[in-house]
Amino acid sequence: MIKCVIVFLFSVGLLNAQDNVGQAGIDVKVGNAFEIGKSETNKYGHIDFPKANFIIKRGGMENYRPIQGEKVVVTSGSERKDGSTKVKIKRTDGGKFFGSHSMVAASFDDALKTAELQIL
Repeated sequence: MIKCVIVFLFSVGLLNAQDNVGQAGIDVKVGNAFEIGKSETNKYGHIDFPKANFIIKRGGMENYRPIQGEKVVVTSGSERKDGSTKVKIKRTDGGKFFGSHSMVAASFDDALKTAELQIL
C-alpha cells in the first residue's frame, strides 16, 4: 500500500513539474522585432493573414513565399482572458503584406511555439 502512495505522489509531482515548464514565456513589448518563419503548410495557423478573397479585392496577390523571412515589428499587444497574447505586427520596411494589408494580427505564444514568428 505504501508503494502505491509513493508512486502516486511521485507521478503528481512529475505532472506538476511538466506543467510549469511551458509557462516561462517571452514578454512582448511594442517595438520588439521578429522574423516570419516558414510555415509547415502553405497557410499560417497562428498569424491571421486575411483570406484570399479579401487580398484580391484590395488589389493584392496571395503568395506566401515572399512573406517568409520578412522582418516585422510589434505595434500593439493585448492579453486575452485565457492568458494568451494577441499582437498586431507590421513590416519594418513599411511595405504591405501581399501588397494590400499593412498590419496583421497574430497569437504570439502559439506563433513562437510553431516557429511562425522567430526572435531576432
